[in-house]
Order: sequence, then structure tokens, then C-alpha cells
Amino acid sequence: MIIRRDLLTRLAELFNEEKLKDIDSVPYEIGRRAHQDRCCIHKVRAVSKYKMMGILGFEVENEADERRLLADYAEEVLERTESPDRILTVVEEACTSCVKANYIVTNLCKGCIAQSCKMNCPKEAVSRSENGQAIIDQKKCVSCGICQKLCPYHAIIYMPVPCEESCPVGAISKNEKGKETIDESKCILCGKCVNACPFGSIMEGTQMLQVMKALKNGEKLTAIVAPALFGQYKSSPARIFGAIKELGFDQVVDVAEGAVDTARAEYKEFQHKQSEGLPFMTTSCCPAWTEAVDIHAPELKKYVSDTPSPMAFTAQKCRERYPENKTVFIGPCIAKRREGMRNPDVDFVMTFEELGCWLNGWKIDVDECDEYGNWDAETGFARVFAVSGGVTKSLMTLNNVDVKSYLVDGLTKKQLRLMKTFASKKAAPAPFIEVMSCPGGCICGPGSHEFPAEAQRNLNEMLASENKISG
Repeated sequence: MIIRRDLLTRLAELFNEEKLKDIDSVPYEIGRRAHQDRCCIHKVRAVSKYKMMGILGFEVENEADERRLLADYAEEVLERTESPDRILTVVEEACTSCVKANYIVTNLCKGCIAQSCKMNCPKEAVSRSENGQAIIDQKKCVSCGICQKLCPYHAIIYMPVPCEESCPVGAISKNEKGKETIDESKCILCGKCVNACPFGSIMEGTQMLQVMKALKNGEKLTAIVAPALFGQYKSSPARIFGAIKELGFDQVVDVAEGAVDTARAEYKEFQHKQSEGLPFMTTSCCPAWTEAVDIHAPELKKYVSDTPSPMAFTAQKCRERYPENKTVFIGPCIAKRREGMRNPDVDFVMTFEELGCWLNGWKIDVDECDEYGNWDAETGFARVFAVSGGVTKSLMTLNNVDVKSYLVDGLTKKQLRLMKTFASKKAAPAPFIEVMSCPGGCICGPGSHEFPAEAQRNLNEMLASENKISG
């Protein structure tokens, strides 16, 4: 994450200083600072170069000419008129080919007489070595975990492949070289793998350069900002919006405006589906969740709300208000990139991480910016969309109703299976189900600028402060 942000910040700096042609010096700068983290300085330079390629939106594995300069790739990005189809790419140079072995016996094994691990293994995958210590045959092992639970010395550990373990839909796996690859036909862009990889091998393509170029060319842009942004900084919402305005945006609009429309429309749809006898309905504002349903659980499709997301409602409003402006959605979500590509009212999508690096690269201090924007009480209520349970809370507050609900706080393999059982049994714990791909909600999204715990604290303080003012 540190290196990714370093690369994004340098990209913003170089563009601002009109020195993008010097981008090939960046891997050398990073190499001098971070070479002790890899086998040699040359490895760090190669990894940094390919990570920058991934950030620029190029598929590293399909590189045709190793001699091609980053400056050429950057120039190609600036000439793009459409977004690249590939959003995530695995940098093979950075991937360490984690060993595919889940349960491993450590040297803490005492070779005890009880042999709990061996005696209770349902597949007879555990045996003893010559020195009496346990050995697990990985070809027989089914990863049930019984041996680990029963070992009295805690000598057996579970060692997952972090990126594969984090993916709720099995979209990432090893190729013939042992390197991880992402299956685009399965990927829901939840972004869990991006931050799960301890080596930062998975990179997300950015549209930051295109947005900067549009501003430099004098185009009018409207930034539509997800409410989770207010947890990324300790400053007031008006000052945060002022910082975005200082970057050159013509207008800055809170997506909480659209969240009000989503909350109202979703409740009407919920009432309609209930009247038709549907046992439950899930929310639709999380694009990773709706993508998971479309690709992996089509049987759930009829139970998912058809109400547009807050981003969609806000983008439509801005297109009507400012027809000459292009819209740039800024949020914590990688899956919003695909949703944005499909929405004609959204021209670009950026993450909070990119915004933070942009502000840092241009030396803009949020706390020192002029205030901009004003909001009504309803918009303030809708800002809780940013946290898990917030969609339900907003729906009940804005419609003045009490709805029995169930929260899926983080989409996992287990939760996806559970949701499928709700569809097969045509029954659920509650008639209204809120689904958030990220544990904690959008405030903890993979494209966040601030650490989740701090972001939640900042947002809670802001919401509490606004409630006191409105009260």
C-alpha cells in the first residue's frame, strides 16, 4: 500500500510539474529507498516499474517489449478516449508464488503418544516421520482443520494463500508458473485481494491522469463524492469539498443526495415486493454484491432490489444540472469502476486513495482550504449509507418506518452460500436484507485513504457533530 501510494503521488507530482516524461526515474528513486525489502535493488526497480504499468491500466503479463519506457505508456494513457477493460492486474514480478498448502506441522510438534492429529484425520492424511513428528500429506488433506483443533501443543498452523483466501468467489488462482491470475469472468471487483496480498502484487488501474488532463484542458468537471469521504479526514465536510474544488473541479456534489432518493425508492420497491409475496429483498447499492449475484448466484436475482445506487441517482441529477460538465465519481470502491463504465452519466471513477495521493502530490493541505458547499438535513441523514447498517437506518429514518432487517456485514464465501440457501428455501431471517461487501461498509472499502478504524471514528464524530447542530 505504501509503495502504491508512493507511485500515485509521484504520478500526480510529475503531471503537475509537466515532467511526465521523467516517470522512468520513479522506479530508481523507490529502488534506492526500499531495496532492502527485496533480494536486490534491481528486483525492486523491476517490481516498481511493473506496478506503475498496472496503475496506468496496462496488463503487465501481456508486455510485448521490455524496453518500452513508462513515459510511452503514460503518453498512451493521456491519449485514451475510453477506459481500459482490465481494472485489476497481477504483477508477476512482485508475486511470490505462495505455497499452496493450508495446514502445516511446525517444529513445535512433540511426537506425542496420543497422536490426536493422526487418529482423528478423516482422510488418513497424517502420518509420522522417523523422528516421531507428524507429517501431513497435502495430496490427501481436505483442509478440514480437525488436526489443528485437536493438537494439544498448537503445533499445526493454518497457512492460506492470502489473496485466494480473501476472494469470496474464487476468482484468483495460480497459473502453470505458480503465479496468481485473476479470472475476469468470475471477478466481482470487491478489491479484497488488493489489500490482502502482503507483497502488493495486485494493482488497480487509475483514471487520475485522464481527469487531470481534462482539467488542464479547461473542461468543466463535477466531482460526485461518496459520503464515506468524510471519514478519510478530520476536517469538516465543507473544507474537504474545498480541497477538491482547489484541484480545479467546477462543482463538488455529495452522493448522499442520491442516497436520499435510493432510500425512498428502495422502500417503495420493498413494499411492492412484499405485497407480491416475495419473502425477502436485498439492497442493491453495493456493486460487488450485485455483480456476485449476476455471475455466481443468478437464483438470487429476483430478490435483489432494482433501485439505482446513490451514485447513479446523483450522476443523473448532475447531468441535468450541469449538462456541459463531465462527472467524476470519487469513492472507496473498486467495483464502482465497472458500474461507472456502464453508466452513461458517469465519465470517470476515482478512489479516495487516488484523491489523497493527488492532494499530496499537488501539496494541497485539506485543513487550509476554503470551505465549499452546503447540505440539508436529509442529506446528513443519508450519509450513514457509508457504514454497515446505514442503508437500513436511512431507509427507516427518511420514510419514518420500522423495518425488520438482517445485515450481511462483509461478503465471504460462507455468506454467499448462506444467501443462496435463503433463495432455495424461499425464506430469510428478515424481509429486508442489507448486503455490504466490505466489513464495516463503504467506509472500509479497498480504495480508502484512511485506515478503517480511524475512518469510522472520524465519520462518527462528524455525524454526531452534525446532529448536535441540527438539533
